[in-house]
Amino acid sequence: MIIEPRMRGFICLTAHPKGAEQNVKNQIEYIKSKGAIAGAKKVLVIGASTGFGLASRITSAFGSDAATIGVFFEKPPVEGKTASPGWYNSAAFEAEAHKAGLYAKSINGDAFSNEIKRQTLDLIKADLGQVDLVIYSLASPVRTNPNTGVLHRSTLKPIGQTFTNKTVDFHTGNVTEVSIAPANEEDIENTVAVMGGEDWAMWMDALKDENLLAPGATTVAYSYIGPSLTEAVYRKGTIGRAKDHLEATAFSITDSLKSIGGQAYVSVNKALVTQASSAIPVIPLYISLLYKIMKEEGIHEGCIEQIQRLFQDRLYTGSPVPVDEKGRIRIDDWEMRDDVQAKVAKLWEEATTETLPAIGDLAGYRNDFLNLFGFEFAGVDYKAEANEVVNIESIK
Repeated sequence: MIIEPRMRGFICLTAHPKGAEQNVKNQIEYIKSKGAIAGAKKVLVIGASTGFGLASRITSAFGSDAATIGVFFEKPPVEGKTASPGWYNSAAFEAEAHKAGLYAKSINGDAFSNEIKRQTLDLIKADLGQVDLVIYSLASPVRTNPNTGVLHRSTLKPIGQTFTNKTVDFHTGNVTEVSIAPANEEDIENTVAVMGGEDWAMWMDALKDENLLAPGATTVAYSYIGPSLTEAVYRKGTIGRAKDHLEATAFSITDSLKSIGGQAYVSVNKALVTQASSAIPVIPLYISLLYKIMKEEGIHEGCIEQIQRLFQDRLYTGSPVPVDEKGRIRIDDWEMRDDVQAKVAKLWEEATTETLPAIGDLAGYRNDFLNLFGFEFAGVDYKAEANEVVNIESIK
């Protein structure tokens, strides 16, 4: 079939297998170009199919020759209907890893569930024995607590008062004002239950209890802080409460890993175009202005550049991992530079539907959004027939 992007609001309903394959190959070539990383050799990535999780799996495999197990929840293809993009990404990753003689297996299912945890533990036990790095990069709007059976839904709301500010529809370029009503306590609790650290801790407890963590094992979860421009709806809103919980969880996990000399970190990464961030009011406008400035300064990074720098310059230097006053790794350092943020704040005041094409990088935003689904990659013939039914080698 000929596969084209079909949009519904902030979601693309189709994904391109050849584009996803090109995306993975591009990231692999970038990692290879940067040289070897003295990193972990047996790696579990929870949330491994897109974004920072996929980049972590690629960096581990092709930067450190690591054996990797990836856990994700993606929709497989059926004839006449494409898979979700993460399925195609994972199929391409496994094929490339196997070509390179690397161990790579994947598990598709709800990582919040006890069943998928059990399946993963059994696979580690059978094939790897232990892992020395666990990346936790889940992004989901809902979570069923496996112990209580309660379904929690996260919300994106400010806390305390209504938030009003500019946003942009990145499809049309229209800059408008948006208002979001404040959260109640139930909203906050549900968002923390979905996006906080509880599930991360459950994974680490399960791995430790079954002696599947190597001595000195490291685990890293990903977070975001962002500037004052977005803090009312992000860091000081419901999501921020969840991120606070995630960051606090890192300390409790580190305490639980003391007996094996293990360590848990939260890495604060830069703002990037993701399916989740595209749906957050204010964020697309902020990112389009940020991209313009960071590209002009020569310091723009995508997921793979961020994670390569995290591994090479923070996690695996042979020296203690540098952290901020709250114990967090900061790989958002270039985004949060005073000069960069001052320029963003100035452009924010000037941003209108009319001025944005000149002062922002909306074209770059749109391109990155389409890239998430395998579209707009150089070297891919999108007019040609593509086979939508692509299998992941390790998933039968």
